[in-house]
Amino acid sequence: MGVAGCGKSTIGAALAARLGAEFLDGDSLHPQANIDKMASGTPLNDDDRAPWLAEIGRRFTASNVVLVIACSALKRAYRDIIRAGDPSVVFVHLHGTRELLNERMNSRPGHFMPASLLDSQLATLEPLRGDENGVVVDIAKPVEDIVNEVSPVLSRALL
Repeated sequence: MGVAGCGKSTIGAALAARLGAEFLDGDSLHPQANIDKMASGTPLNDDDRAPWLAEIGRRFTASNVVLVIACSALKRAYRDIIRAGDPSVVFVHLHGTRELLNERMNSRPGHFMPASLLDSQLATLEPLRGDENGVVVDIAKPVEDIVNEVSPVLSRALL
């Protein structure tokens, strides 16, 4: 989980490979209307996100294999929707500075999420709370280091 540009897809795919899990990029589950709205520079609202988040939660329970899904899950309420589908979900919050996030967003060509929406995502972001099952990691680290840090946490959750 995390704002645009934090590496959800890259880290999620690497974690899934390490854990022998399936990977799904949550962006692929957005309805076209959401993609069009973001591509035009308009942030999604809670009504736009609710069916998408419910589908992500449903995917966890519908899967008969270990599943890693990249998803922004910016607010506690959004994570609650996902957990309503599967209470065992563990969130990995990929956290970084605005400068690093902006740099990453500006260096990825062809993505529907413009860098102009970064500030609205940062304003929406609610960090994991103590009662939420998850871990926060610094995205300034190399991918391999993040995977090494997070995979034992996720492996324990799978037991």
